[in-house]
Amino acid sequence: MFTNFTFEDPQFFWLLLLLPIAIAWYFWKRNKQTTELRISSIKGFKAQSSLLAKLKPLLFVVRLLILTLIITAMARPRTVDVSTRTSSTQGIDIVMAIDVSASMLARDLQPNRLDALKDVAKEFVKDRPTDRIGLVVYAGESFTKTPITSDKEIVLSALEDIEYNDVLQNGTAIGSGLATAVNRIKDSEAESKVIILLTDGVNNSGFIDPKIASELAVEFGIKVYTIGVGSNGMALSPIGILPNGRFQYGNSKVEIDEALLQQIADATGGKYFRATDNEKLEQIYAEIDELEKTDIEEFRYYNYDEKFRPLVLLAGGLLLFEILLRYTLFRSFV
Repeated sequence: MFTNFTFEDPQFFWLLLLLPIAIAWYFWKRNKQTTELRISSIKGFKAQSSLLAKLKPLLFVVRLLILTLIITAMARPRTVDVSTRTSSTQGIDIVMAIDVSASMLARDLQPNRLDALKDVAKEFVKDRPTDRIGLVVYAGESFTKTPITSDKEIVLSALEDIEYNDVLQNGTAIGSGLATAVNRIKDSEAESKVIILLTDGVNNSGFIDPKIASELAVEFGIKVYTIGVGSNGMALSPIGILPNGRFQYGNSKVEIDEALLQQIADATGGKYFRATDNEKLEQIYAEIDELEKTDIEEFRYYNYDEKFRPLVLLAGGLLLFEILLRYTLFRSFV
């Protein structure tokens, strides 16, 4: 909520041009009414000049002030309190299906693919305050990390907790990840249902064919955006586990089934993207954010507080004061 001071009828300020005309008329009339008398000396008259005679022009100044106040009041000064309320007129439900296989720890994105994704996904979630978002994670198998919810704090916390572990079977089950995401969002009553499927490999595990999963998405009217993560050529990736339990890294070839991801996107009306570095990943999520805009309806409420009344009362008081002076103290000088 914020307050503005405005004038409803500012065109009345053009009447202020009457003020210099009134001033010119006053001096012209005053000079015209002055009678000239030639005498040898005015020394005898100087002592007769009174204070009231010198203050008489103040009556004209008061009149000008009254005129200014009336013109300002006619312009209708007022303050406006504006409050806004927004509502979503077209809800969008989004499920992000994230590959958490060991290869997502490759360091061709900084600090690695998974952490880079988490950072970008968090900003994506923050930028969509009116949409419901859910999370699915998958490797050799898949499960729902967070059902679709409008509570962004839950989604952000779940994103932060995503990490590689050996609970899920190793491998990349793109079909299972997509099918789980479809199952999670298929009963949504939102006008637009979207899945963002991210992987850095090829479908080499799971019991569900990715093509069948994409057909399910089409049946339920779900649009799938697919993202292949990984640089072109070789990447520093986990190739084994050291005795201390940490991963041993070495260069390995980046293999992404781009044809499959493109097919899934085309079949569902989505789009395929390739993220070869952090900047490109950010651009991809920004583009998806633009492609899937939620319609927002904004209502504005205006509360006007008129301010002309004090000006009219002040002008009226000054007018009475001026009349009182004119017919009392300055009566003999008018």
